[in-house]
Amino acid sequence: MRKLLPILGTNGASHPGGRSALTCRFRCGDACFHEVPNTSTNEYVGDVIAGALSRRSMMRAAAVVTVASAAGTAALTAGAPQAQAAAPAAADKGKHGGKGKAARGLRFTPVAPNTADQVTVPEGYRQNVVIRWGEPILRGAPAFDPEKQTAKAQAGQFGYNNDFLALLPLPGERGRQILVANHEYTDEVLMFRDYDSDNPTREQVEIGWAAHGLSAVVVEEDRRTGKLTVVSRHQLNRRITATTKFKLTGPAAGSDLVKTSADPSGTTVLGTLNNCAGGVTPWGTTLHGEENFNQYFAHGTRTTDKRYGLGSGATDRKWERFDKRFDVAQEPNEVHRFGYVVELDPYDPDSTPRKHTALGRFKHEGATVRLTSDGRPVVYTGDDERFDYFYKFVGSKRMKKGSSRAVREHNLSLLDEGTLYVAKLTGDSPAIEIDGTGKLPNDGEFDGSGEWIPLATATAKGAVSHVDGMTAEEVFVFTRLAGDKVGATKMDRPEDVEPNPVTGKVYVALTNNSNRGVGSNAKADEANPRNANKHGQVLELTERWNRADSTRFAWSLFLVAGDPDDPATYFAGFPKDRVSPISCPDNVAFDSYGNLWISTDGSALGSHDGLFGVATRGDRRGELKQFLTVPTGAETCGPVIQDRRVLVAVQHPGEVDGASATNPGSTWPDGPGKISRPAVVAVWRADGSDIGE
Repeated sequence: MRKLLPILGTNGASHPGGRSALTCRFRCGDACFHEVPNTSTNEYVGDVIAGALSRRSMMRAAAVVTVASAAGTAALTAGAPQAQAAAPAAADKGKHGGKGKAARGLRFTPVAPNTADQVTVPEGYRQNVVIRWGEPILRGAPAFDPEKQTAKAQAGQFGYNNDFLALLPLPGERGRQILVANHEYTDEVLMFRDYDSDNPTREQVEIGWAAHGLSAVVVEEDRRTGKLTVVSRHQLNRRITATTKFKLTGPAAGSDLVKTSADPSGTTVLGTLNNCAGGVTPWGTTLHGEENFNQYFAHGTRTTDKRYGLGSGATDRKWERFDKRFDVAQEPNEVHRFGYVVELDPYDPDSTPRKHTALGRFKHEGATVRLTSDGRPVVYTGDDERFDYFYKFVGSKRMKKGSSRAVREHNLSLLDEGTLYVAKLTGDSPAIEIDGTGKLPNDGEFDGSGEWIPLATATAKGAVSHVDGMTAEEVFVFTRLAGDKVGATKMDRPEDVEPNPVTGKVYVALTNNSNRGVGSNAKADEANPRNANKHGQVLELTERWNRADSTRFAWSLFLVAGDPDDPATYFAGFPKDRVSPISCPDNVAFDSYGNLWISTDGSALGSHDGLFGVATRGDRRGELKQFLTVPTGAETCGPVIQDRRVLVAVQHPGEVDGASATNPGSTWPDGPGKISRPAVVAVWRADGSDIGE
């Protein structure tokens, strides 16, 4: 029997997912301790099984399945026919014999669960800290000094709490790449000595503004060792902060819903907040999801505010004292200008980043892109809230190839026209077989079929709503309400949604939901099969004919996370005595073999968070192995998986209850006597070979 580590500190039952009170406070504004924002009475998977097609029968009948809406279809029918689907998931399972070597890309000795205050990597691997919070990246920025930090200095330095990472090629500069990072949130208690949360100073607030946002910084590889180091003050290095100008684009731009006293045109927004995960586009830009933006705005009172989790009082950081735009009572529309997907062109340091309203407004975990066969973008994104939804946007304009200014400008407009959809899932097992314990139904799988329900379509001539009682502008600004109205399926915190570049299947990380089945909240269903779900699951989705623009799909739960000795866990049918324990899947990525890599956030198993690789096909399908763990109090973010390098963002190290700038909860990365600093870490094989070979 595997013996799990004890729960650390005071992170136990009072804080879902094993997180500290400090993390809950600063990252999401204690979202899990507020009332569930989604009080709609949508149908649930287990209640709509009558006449539902199973995943296998749905695939057989796919040729005759009709699309959900003629209006939605109009935006999708252009272009050449696409390839048929890869083999159904059932065929991918193999015999699960587990003999011979692990899947290519995953041939490493798993790291054991642990609570070491360090980044722990497999035997035969090396690591280095690429960049830390506060390191100067712009010309004129000073070296980091936590005792003399200023807003001006921070605006030229790497921001706080790095999350999503991207590495982009840099043609013409051998061995160099552009590293792009999100800076999700600030933890002022860990940043400033003697911080008074009731009376922050203007300088502290402005440092917080400057520490949010994005960083673009050129990095260089040491070919002898594999290390990555920063090329400071490179011409492409850039900081985006909470006061940087953004262009609001798409169907809601210019709407009365987004106009403010400072911006009567409704087209220019200052800053981006709480950027969590993201994605890299085929045309060479990066996408960044604005997530828990609600916590920055004070005095929310309206029904729409409640649906987005705005509080009725002052905020924790008290920004509203220093800028009225953070006070809903004074600027009621400013909050409508956050909660979007942001696009950055890292190759043009003078470009204005954009907020794309056509992708909807909610707590975006991230946004990932693939193309239809005729070159139109399809964007997947999840709404990271208990009982909220996941979405897909299908563009109507084709990507152009090339690097001219005209081509790049065209491609930057691709996410402004198309149709936004929300997912509705149907299980294929009787509701009586879904008892909330995680016990598999009689057919041996949690699976079923689903449809993408159209919400609104944006065109160059205007936008059309597909939701009764809502205008198109309302759909794009109050997207959660639109999902409620059409009966989307309530999920257990849908976070990263990523398509597998090898198989075309789409994977959805569902982190946890301690409120599932508790009190009057929605009970377990086939896609969310455990009540009081503290470990989460990973959903695998196969779009009809493997078409990215399809409105029908099959689905199954690929992983049901937790202690493998727990009968309520499932690893795609792989023997559970041969896998690593995993809890709270958050960000996901893929390697070149199609293996799924999962970073965790708030493991409820007593170990520190980590990064895991799992095979998605063949006879090792479901074999999950832990690749690394992060230090005390930290979350594993990023990640980037290259053939010879893995990057992770180590977020909020030392963020444990009772910690402060004078009493750090972790000595990482600089050792005793130093302030804890979020940082980016690179990992490679000591012998220079490919990862997992």
